[in-house]
Amino acid sequence: MRRSLLAATLALLPLPMLAEPLTERPGWRLIDTDTPYAELVDAVKLAIPAHGLNVVTEAGPTAAAAALGTTLPGNRVIGAFHARYAIRVLPLSTAAMIEAPIRLYVTEDADGTATLSWKTPSHVFAPYMDDGGDALAGIAAELDAVFEAIAADATK
Repeated sequence: MRRSLLAATLALLPLPMLAEPLTERPGWRLIDTDTPYAELVDAVKLAIPAHGLNVVTEAGPTAAAAALGTTLPGNRVIGAFHARYAIRVLPLSTAAMIEAPIRLYVTEDADGTATLSWKTPSHVFAPYMDDGGDALAGIAAELDAVFEAIAADATK
């Protein structure tokens, strides 16, 4: 009787859910770090304004999942953008602005360290190049450099 009660109790406990680690994908940048997850989230949020962008959005399912009894590894999406880019992109492609803010993704690894990843702005804006042409490609390349600088600062 005690064993079956113990087994039933253990079956109700939240178990950590582990996803496969991120792997290289076309148009993505991934940086594996030795930085603990919470520290990398903070470092990314500090690096964004240091490079002229604003933290526009921030979301992650970890706390919400915990409220539902499920343990997820740290997982945070941080959207970064600035109105000065919107002013330049909108005249070129109204449709392209659906991609703003461009997101950085911090994921907790099994050992507690974290990975920083993002889709490059050139990749994000690629579907709109017929609308925006060389001017949009130039803005995307400029943002590529900004996101690389954010990542370099956040992961140093």
